[in-house]
Amino acid sequence: MTKALIVIDVQNDFCPKGALAVADGDQIVKGINALMGGFETVVLTQDWHPANHRSFADNHAGAAPFSVVKMPYGSQVLWPRHCVQGSDGAAFHPALNAAPAHLIIRKGFRPQIDSYSAFFENDRTTATGLHGYLQDRGARDLVLVGLALDYCVAYSALDAARLGYGVTVQMDLCRAIDLNGSLADMQGAMRAAGVALS
Repeated sequence: MTKALIVIDVQNDFCPKGALAVADGDQIVKGINALMGGFETVVLTQDWHPANHRSFADNHAGAAPFSVVKMPYGSQVLWPRHCVQGSDGAAFHPALNAAPAHLIIRKGFRPQIDSYSAFFENDRTTATGLHGYLQDRGARDLVLVGLALDYCVAYSALDAARLGYGVTVQMDLCRAIDLNGSLADMQGAMRAAGVALS
């Protein structure tokens, strides 16, 4: 059995001056780099949207960023355009040490569906392949860090718990958006699912 570190979306667009900046998002990078050496498996995730992605507010006539619409898979927040494939905003923060990563999972590349979780698209059924990879590596306990705590980190943690992993979210190496109370809501959901918030 191995322990895996899952580093969620530490990308330029989620850091200060980025298109969807999370406050102090860059402040976690040094700590994440220091943490990597303690794990047998390190996975990085990367938001990777095509320009026509349906989660972008500017792809919906008259829609405001952070408004909510109904999609075939449920409610969807419409985000400012961010992490467009191949853009500087989609690149990992330049101070993040990506060299120790054994796998990089790109998510959100299907135009019609968003993907918060490292494990599944937002339809909750389309898999990213991460679960199979972790099974092959013998990983049963996961530590999650990254951006944003109340969206991609939390959804990944909830899916990991549902799949039977022991899950810890290291809170000091995460930062949140906190959109309309999302931070408290998702912290409660994670605790209820048995995720350790350390």
